[in-house]
Amino acid sequence: MHPRRMRQPDEMRARAHAASSIALDAGYYVHSLIGPGALEQTYQAFLAEEIRFRGLPVRTQVPIPVSHRGVKLDVAYRIDLLVDEALVIEVKAVVRPHPIHRAQLVSYLRLGGYRMGLLLNFHVERLKDGIRRVLNDW
Repeated sequence: MHPRRMRQPDEMRARAHAASSIALDAGYYVHSLIGPGALEQTYQAFLAEEIRFRGLPVRTQVPIPVSHRGVKLDVAYRIDLLVDEALVIEVKAVVRPHPIHRAQLVSYLRLGGYRMGLLLNFHVERLKDGIRRVLNDW
C-alpha cells in the first residue's frame, strides 16, 4: 500500500480542498501581478512563495519514483508543486492546453497516491479560464 493511501480518505480530501482554495487565491494574485506571457518557472516560483506566505508548506519539483519488475526509476516524474502533502499543482504557460497536460496530472495523482490536482495555465487573459481541477478516485 502506498504511504499516502494509509491516511484517512476524508482527511486527505479535506486537506486537498483547503489547500486548493488557498492555492487558487494565490494563483489569482500571481496572475494579477505578472499576467500572461511569462515562463512557467516564473509562475511556479511566485506561486510557491505566495502559497507559503499564506501559511501552507509547499515542495517544488517533487520526484515520483516508479518501479516495474525490479527496475526502479527514482525520478520518473516531477510534480511542479505539492501543497501540504495533499494537493498536486501542474503549472503551464501555453497558448492552448493539450489533453496530454491533464493526462500527465492524472498520472502524478495515481502514481503518487494523491487525491486532487490543479492544472493551472497562466497564459490566459483571465486565470479562471486556465483552471482545471482533477480528482483521483483510486
